[in-house]
Amino acid sequence: MSWAYGTNRDDNESIATIHEAIDLGVNFLDTAEVYGPFTNEELVGKAVRDRRDKVLIATKFGFTFNAAGQITGADSKPEHIREVVEASLKRLGTDHIDLLYQHRVDPHIPIEEVIGVVAEFVKQGKVRYIGLSEAGPSTLRRAMKVHPISALQSEYSLFEPEVEAEILPTCRELGIGFVPYSPLGRGFITGAVKTAAEYAADNDNRKGMPRFQEEHFAANMRRAEALKAYAAKQGRTASQLALAWLLDRGPDIVPIPGTKHRTYLRENIAAASIKLTEADRHFLNHELPPVSGARYAAAAMAMIDRG
Repeated sequence: MSWAYGTNRDDNESIATIHEAIDLGVNFLDTAEVYGPFTNEELVGKAVRDRRDKVLIATKFGFTFNAAGQITGADSKPEHIREVVEASLKRLGTDHIDLLYQHRVDPHIPIEEVIGVVAEFVKQGKVRYIGLSEAGPSTLRRAMKVHPISALQSEYSLFEPEVEAEILPTCRELGIGFVPYSPLGRGFITGAVKTAAEYAADNDNRKGMPRFQEEHFAANMRRAEALKAYAAKQGRTASQLALAWLLDRGPDIVPIPGTKHRTYLRENIAAASIKLTEADRHFLNHELPPVSGARYAAAAMAMIDRG
């Protein structure tokens, strides 16, 4: 709503979308200091001001920014965490964060130290649960020895299944819930995407992602079109089928599709009522054309912890 996908912000529509989501039974809202930076936390805080008791708010820490708001690196030093948590609470207009994630693992600060600091806020009642994002199996195990980790947020979709190999099994072994971000393949699954060159003037993060470059884009659109055609035969949208696929992977999986509009919100929510057949599972798991290209450029991939 505030960052990453272009400059066409409409805060009034965004707030109306959040309100309708809550009215329809959605009770989990995901934000982060980096979204803006800072402006999305303010937006969420404004939207839930008179209905805070109806939602669980997740936010994230772990980056530093320059004067232009661009990320300059990871930072999970204890003093920085303490500053960020207090600032996030203020922007959100709340006395507690329901789920606080480390946004990216900081290779310079032991995860034990990071979790220890966040656990201080749990004891104070300012944070209810602790999460990690894009953390590897070893990091998860080390973190769990300090304090229970309630959720791992990592990219997972029909365009990005990598977590199935080691990450998801580790979460299940340790009793950690899994929150897939970008469950609609950053728009590929909706079909409403453009090539990287076309995003260049839009302040859209996809302009630097390999899968949107010319050498990969056409192949990825073939995958998206195959999914769309299959879904249409059943009177569904590709987005609904993709979300139903994630929900079908297990009760411990809570995808967070993002949208700025009420129309797409209603479409996404309808996915929760879809029950996949064995034929659906076979098609989605084995018959779609392959994905082409890495999900992030090299610098962003270097921040993904798989230790």
